[in-house]
Amino acid sequence: MSGLAKLLDPAHWFRSTFSHGIHPAENKHFTANKPIRRLPFPPELVLPLSQHAGAPSQLIVHPGQEVVRGEPIAKAGGFVSVPLHAPATGMIKGVELMPTARGPKTPCVILKVYPGDSQEVRFYQERDVDKMTPQEIMQAVQDSGLVGLGGAAFPTHVKLSPPKDHKVHTVLINGCECEPFLTTDHRVMIEMAEYLIRGTQIFMKALGAKKAIIGTEDNKLDAVEALQAKLPADGSITVKAVKTKYPQGAEKMLAKALTGLEIPSGNFPSSVGLAVFNVSSTAEIGELLPLSRGVIERVVTITGPGIEHPGNYMVPIGTPLRFILNQLGFSGQARHLIMGGPMMGGTVSSLDVPVTKGCGGILVLTEEDTKDQISRATYPCISCAKCVEACPMHLNPSQLGKLAYKHRYDEMSGDYHLMDCFECGCCSFVCPSNIPLVQYFRIAKSSLREKAMREKAKAS
Repeated sequence: MSGLAKLLDPAHWFRSTFSHGIHPAENKHFTANKPIRRLPFPPELVLPLSQHAGAPSQLIVHPGQEVVRGEPIAKAGGFVSVPLHAPATGMIKGVELMPTARGPKTPCVILKVYPGDSQEVRFYQERDVDKMTPQEIMQAVQDSGLVGLGGAAFPTHVKLSPPKDHKVHTVLINGCECEPFLTTDHRVMIEMAEYLIRGTQIFMKALGAKKAIIGTEDNKLDAVEALQAKLPADGSITVKAVKTKYPQGAEKMLAKALTGLEIPSGNFPSSVGLAVFNVSSTAEIGELLPLSRGVIERVVTITGPGIEHPGNYMVPIGTPLRFILNQLGFSGQARHLIMGGPMMGGTVSSLDVPVTKGCGGILVLTEEDTKDQISRATYPCISCAKCVEACPMHLNPSQLGKLAYKHRYDEMSGDYHLMDCFECGCCSFVCPSNIPLVQYFRIAKSSLREKAMREKAKAS
């Protein structure tokens, strides 16, 4: 019996999962079967020096300098930071304040792309990864500029340096991609399976882990079959399909479904012997590390009713949204642009915002798609408990929302565990009163962080 036939057999219909969660409309039909295609290079690339968690990258080039594709243009600004590489051969035009998806303008390198160049990657050097030590692998991962490509954009090399008292025994590769509309990771698993397996082995070596599990939802069984065909014969890496449910891709939910282990509140996966990586990040390492190359492009799902040619595209980092929309066509009068998915992504206020390393999707909704949501009023909480039943972290979003409305943020953090919320949006999705709970929680967290910084500064 083949791997796919086995998965479809009634005896294997039970799928591991987590408690609570929701089932929003998937809307993946726009792009799920669209192979990855390459977008052209824009005339100019906009490269934020801060497009990852941690300290911004530090510029090492100057205006007027010519660079080749793949050449480092900024170095890491510390341990929790990564370098930046030129996504195209061209000339450094300068550094300007430009809008970003986060809102405020930030320093960005403007790279003028040479239109007549072949745009081959010229900056690389082959090396034997099998002979590298774990420390050398960790440094090489940082040098590549890799961050979490699933959206968090946390520097990947930091995950390869867990606390000394945390022994990682299992690597989890997250291919669930539970966000509606997005199919980036799905296509990567199908089309880049070999790189994905190689990247998994590199992470296992760096962490000293003996086992790895690639987890994906059971609406992607073609990806399971593609991966099973590339698995090593020693059985060290396995593929497991879990139940399709949102937010199955959250690392705590994935760890519970794949291993039965619960990551304690306030702890990292390494505290229970796990390390979790996104499939796109893992495939990048499998491709880049043997050639000492940096992250210069990524696969992005560009989709939605407002896009004329939806699909999965290989996009140079720094490509402005305006250029992408002009290439693929868009429709509708008032457009709602979201970087990421509809549940956890953020709306974009400017078409000059560029694609960054953490951008896995661009969702374009038309006026028709959004008019009902925009016109909905917000009503008082009716204590229906739908948000409590949906919350995957088993919090009380209703009570948190009431405290947030009264600015009682300290109580939210202490008695109601606000910081355990990872802003998945389940509570807002099911709320019949249309209360923007996630937005309330973000404001509360921001206020608490600012208060902590003020107290720290006062104490010093």
